Amino acid sequence: MSDTLPGGSFRAALVQLCSGRNVDKNVADAVGLIREAAAGGAQYVQTPEVTTLMELETAKLFAAVEPEADNRALQRFRDLAAELKIWLHIGSMPVKVAPDKIANRAYVLTPDGSIAATYDKIHMFDVDLPGGESYRESKNYRPGDKAVVASLPWGGLGLAICYDLRFPQIFRALAKSGAKFLAVPAAFTKVTGEAHWHTLLRARAIECQCFVFAAAQGGRHEHGRDTYGHSLIISPWGQILAEGGVQPGVILADIDLQAIEDARSRVPSLGHDRPFTVESRSGP
Repeated sequence: MSDTLPGGSFRAALVQLCSGRNVDKNVADAVGLIREAAAGGAQYVQTPEVTTLMELETAKLFAAVEPEADNRALQRFRDLAAELKIWLHIGSMPVKVAPDKIANRAYVLTPDGSIAATYDKIHMFDVDLPGGESYRESKNYRPGDKAVVASLPWGGLGLAICYDLRFPQIFRALAKSGAKFLAVPAAFTKVTGEAHWHTLLRARAIECQCFVFAAAQGGRHEHGRDTYGHSLIISPWGQILAEGGVQPGVILADIDLQAIEDARSRVPSLGHDRPFTVESRSGP
């Protein structure tokens, strides 16, 4: 498969899942939809956050996770990328990094199955939501401390995961470091997704003048919580090019590389940053 379609474009696909507590089933579900995306001509395929396991109970989480070195799910995805000859971006999977800590880690896999880049989620989702939903990601997960731009044949891919979306400084830094595409695989809750998902993703695309690829978890999960779904592909001008619903599936869009240059030439804001200071004033 050629890296670039005629006219300077490539086809991207997002896989939407409703992952549960069984790693083998989650991997099988993901593999089936990744194959569907590749059959549709996708050259870059992204899956959501926690592709391989959606588990909130600590004991069950640690019983199911594996370290990177002998991670069977990761090897299955590496083999699949090589078989299908695609760039496969596993939005994230829990990976054991210490006896009492896990990384929420993304993997960008090349068409020969090698690991091009990894990214550990930086911002931990420690929140109490209306309706009684409470999350403490930092209890079991170790935050990352490095932003990452992965090199794709079509340009840099800035890596982020879910809650990172609420911290625009990381996306600005990724764009200033060469990213032309921003990846935000996620498992947004239904409550926060309904309120903020579209707005935040469109804002990041417009601010950074990048394509945004955001594969999502969607639906009612085995642990009883609901995620929002609505996987999105957004242009650098903020247009929604493809959108998923709530159920598992695949969305595709042809990514016109000229759209990046068009947006950046119309409003060259990436080159207009200026230093400033902040003053606190209490009155006259």
